[in-house]
Amino acid sequence: MANLREITIVSGGQTGADRAALDFAIEHDIPHGGWCPRGQPAKDGSIPTRYQLKETPSRKYSQRTEWNVRDCDATVVFSVAPNPAGGTALTLAVARRLEKPFLHLCRATSSVAEAAGELLSFLDEHQVRRLNIAGPRASQEPEVAAFVRDVLQAALSRH
Repeated sequence: MANLREITIVSGGQTGADRAALDFAIEHDIPHGGWCPRGQPAKDGSIPTRYQLKETPSRKYSQRTEWNVRDCDATVVFSVAPNPAGGTALTLAVARRLEKPFLHLCRATSSVAEAAGELLSFLDEHQVRRLNIAGPRASQEPEVAAFVRDVLQAALSRH
């Protein structure tokens, strides 16, 4: 069974799902990284440097999204609502276009325990070592960060 401690968590550093994943990695001594837009812009100002992200040449969020999907074995998108929009939908579209494995975990359709089980199965099935985690920013779905943390904690606790 997959072990989150053996995986590098990659994310773009935006508020919400991205930061929840990076904070989880830091709190649990899990390797992390990823790409962020040049200048490290975020909806709440600047992305904190503690996240050890690399800047893309462009300030466009779409380049960050593309490079994080491209550089990982697989992508997991978290959301509260069942139909991702905006950058979250773009992440799924990029994963499809690049033919990278992806999983959408939605709080509206899965419990934390179910989502953690799906995540671990997905990691095993695709032998993931670098996992891109994405989802809505906090202003779009204020509850998404808690869902990300809860699912990752439940998955980590299964070991």
